[in-house]
Amino acid sequence: MGGFFGITSREDCMLDVFFGTDYHSHLGTSRGGMAAYDAELGLQREIHNISNSPFRTKFEHIQDDMQGTSAIGCISDTDPQPLLIRSAHGTYALGMVGKINNMNELIDMTLDLSGGHFDAMTAGKVNQTELLAALISQKEDFIEGIQFAQSVIDGTANIIILKDGGNIIAARDRLGRLPIEIGHGEGRMGVASESFALFKMGFETITELGPGEIAELTPDGITQLVAPGEEMKICSFLWSYYGYPTTSYEGTNVEMMRYENGRIMARNDKESGFDIDRIDYIGGVPDSGTPHAIGYSNEAQKAFTRAFIKYTPTWSRSFMPTNQKERNRVAKMKQIPVLELIKGKKLLFVDDSIVRGTQLQETVEFLYENGAEEVHMRSACPPLMYGCKYINFSASKSEMELITRRTIMELEGEEGLNHLDEYSDGTTERGKAMRKAISEKLHFDSLEFQSLDGVKEAIGIDPCKLCTYCWDGKE
Repeated sequence: MGGFFGITSREDCMLDVFFGTDYHSHLGTSRGGMAAYDAELGLQREIHNISNSPFRTKFEHIQDDMQGTSAIGCISDTDPQPLLIRSAHGTYALGMVGKINNMNELIDMTLDLSGGHFDAMTAGKVNQTELLAALISQKEDFIEGIQFAQSVIDGTANIIILKDGGNIIAARDRLGRLPIEIGHGEGRMGVASESFALFKMGFETITELGPGEIAELTPDGITQLVAPGEEMKICSFLWSYYGYPTTSYEGTNVEMMRYENGRIMARNDKESGFDIDRIDYIGGVPDSGTPHAIGYSNEAQKAFTRAFIKYTPTWSRSFMPTNQKERNRVAKMKQIPVLELIKGKKLLFVDDSIVRGTQLQETVEFLYENGAEEVHMRSACPPLMYGCKYINFSASKSEMELITRRTIMELEGEEGLNHLDEYSDGTTERGKAMRKAISEKLHFDSLEFQSLDGVKEAIGIDPCKLCTYCWDGKE
């Protein structure tokens, strides 16, 4: 997915922006970059590959390399950024979080409108941040350019601009699918994808931009350039998985949502007749499944335990390495069992989601190899039926990579795709058949998913403001 952080200040802010950007490392594993403005040096930029080492190791000497009273940092799961752009709007640094689905169409449109060229990468691919800059340049100023770009982009575009002079422009996606948090401080202003990063950097108050809102930040305050729109479709998966536990979106804290989500799942299991008393221990698939499991445990009144621990001193990031076979191997090597909590026990685990099922299958096999008598699995979100086209979550070459889709095809072929709503619902015959088939495939003793209504209840904001596309296909 990715995230960004920035500060405009009267004093040097490089160290704070370094830490603030590093606090977004859970959002991406491809590239990290920083740009800064200094009155004498002007705009500077540095980008590093972070696919095999954390952001902080590549930028820990940033104060020796760059200076600035204003700076931005980007964590990217896709292309290198921020980019330094020289255009009719002046020279500026540009970063974005989101996804552009109609890249080729927009590239052709831009070339037809203005001629020129793009810096092509392997196989002719264009950096989507460079495309965004080209779209912004089609209009007379930043405001019109940003609005034009967001209007023609099929996908999502949260935008951050560091101007030559030190001001920062922040623009939230027109439907607010991803958050932008604003920090207010004495003699400085900050912007972030994650609210806790601003809190840790000492900003006194934190507010949020609304959908489509554009604001300009100076050390002395904030100026609204475009008022927010009424319609919002913020990603529900921010609370279920992506968001850091200490952050909040639209007034709902991530950790608290996950506790409530687990509680609702346990309530649903009770109402469906599942015999929770047979379970010895409740556990979470670490790390993001853990708070959901704590909520489940509290409601079920069954002991929460950590039957296995991730060894993270050297393998701290679950996303790496990029090769799937190596990722599976590393995931297995990280799991260290607590035999006393596994051998002869009936265990129920909660995971944040079930996407392809590959690593989860190896986790269950690992538990049985270490003596588990039963392993029951719960997914903290509904069945994933659609690849996300807005923020890159569950981005797959084919939706058939999703274990739900594969299982439905095995059960019913193409006809099953006409009944995805039924398969999502665990109370229907089709829903029960899919859960049974996945359980047999992955060796679960039982499987259930959180309901869509349950997730909405746990988040606790107006359901009309939530994007649930990956679960129900509704845009």
